[in-house]
Amino acid sequence: MSRYLGRFAPSPTGDLHQGSLVAALASFLDARHHGGSWTLRFDDIDPPRQEAGSIESITEALLRHGLIADGPAQFQSNHSTRHIEALDRLCDHGVTFVCRCTRATLGANGACIDDCDDQSHSEGSIRLQSPEGAFPDFVDICSQQRTSPATYPANFVIRRRDGLLAYQLATAVDDALDGFTHVVRGGDLQASTHRQLYIQQLLSLESPQYGHIRIIKDHHGNKLSKQTGAEPISATDPIANIRSALAQLNQQTPPSSCQSISTLLTWAIANWDRVSAKL
Repeated sequence: MSRYLGRFAPSPTGDLHQGSLVAALASFLDARHHGGSWTLRFDDIDPPRQEAGSIESITEALLRHGLIADGPAQFQSNHSTRHIEALDRLCDHGVTFVCRCTRATLGANGACIDDCDDQSHSEGSIRLQSPEGAFPDFVDICSQQRTSPATYPANFVIRRRDGLLAYQLATAVDDALDGFTHVVRGGDLQASTHRQLYIQQLLSLESPQYGHIRIIKDHHGNKLSKQTGAEPISATDPIANIRSALAQLNQQTPPSSCQSISTLLTWAIANWDRVSAKL
């Protein structure tokens, strides 16, 4: 079997909730089922949104649920030099422009619809031009089907107005340069996958294989997230939490004989079915 290196990459903006546990479990099981390694990486490149203590609480919650990474946690903030180098390369390629639009003047999906790309502004956000047909399609390893990009904006932000590097650029660069071979994550990030593949293509970087799992929603139909007020997951009964997460991933029901986290995860790894968990 070829080398497999997967990862779970939460942002430290709050405690682990059920939706993020499901995403973590899916990436963990996929890695272990395929004899691979699993890394915990904190995407900590947005300091204004970070919440004190999140790194420690997320790490502890994962440990209590038996989701133990191979090696110490990684931090995106340690890779700012490579992010800036990638930004400079894209700018040198002539595929970026400076945008000084405000949210009020942006078009659909946050695209710049003004003439910023013709104005040579000196200050503002930096956007990557993405003409029609720029976004590559890919075979989703969960659905095992080719996924073509929908209609996306003709440009998107890769460096914010405040100077912070955008998620799309940093993640595209880190996933490639750190050698991740497989990325299993929520279906809400499928649009990001097309953008990140495009960035990797422009930078001549090797891309991981991507898979997208079903999104966990609340009773109002909203995605479970910190932004929608998802409650922190309780670590008092991790076995029940894992069983619930497996059900939400449409996996087989573990036998009642799985009475510990260790036996439960061992069974779940052996019986993991990524296609059943698909978006």
